[in-house]
Amino acid sequence: MALGQAEKAKEKAEVPVGAVLVGETGEILSAAHNQTITRSDPSAHAEMLALRDAGQKIRNYRLVNTTLYVTIEPCIMCMGAIIHARVSTLVFGAYDPKWGAAGSIYDFSNDSRLNHRLKVIPGVCEAECRRLMQDFFRERRGRADDSPLKRIE
Repeated sequence: MALGQAEKAKEKAEVPVGAVLVGETGEILSAAHNQTITRSDPSAHAEMLALRDAGQKIRNYRLVNTTLYVTIEPCIMCMGAIIHARVSTLVFGAYDPKWGAAGSIYDFSNDSRLNHRLKVIPGVCEAECRRLMQDFFRERRGRADDSPLKRIE
């Protein structure tokens, strides 16, 4: 389902990241994809949108006993929100060696200075998630210089 969300992002020329938040009993609380360009909002990452939608749905900013599935390792901003929301488990596909904050560059999930730790399960559908990102950026590099995608770094 998260990969399907990532495909939606790609169709909108957004970086193809998808996220799905699942509740304690297995119900889907929210599903989202990157929309930073569409919304002109640097915080409109898939994870952030999924957390916001779920919070509104359950009418609580604490998302305890939930599992967040994401195609790519969350960045610093998203990991901060995940920790603040008290998500219990994070499952992601591919590591992000440039922005990752769940084991690549930083590991916020195990930082003893923070008051919440979560279980992290990396590498689920890793090859497919990595390939989606690599294909997107390979295609992006081939676009004209005036493309909005060319300006994103």
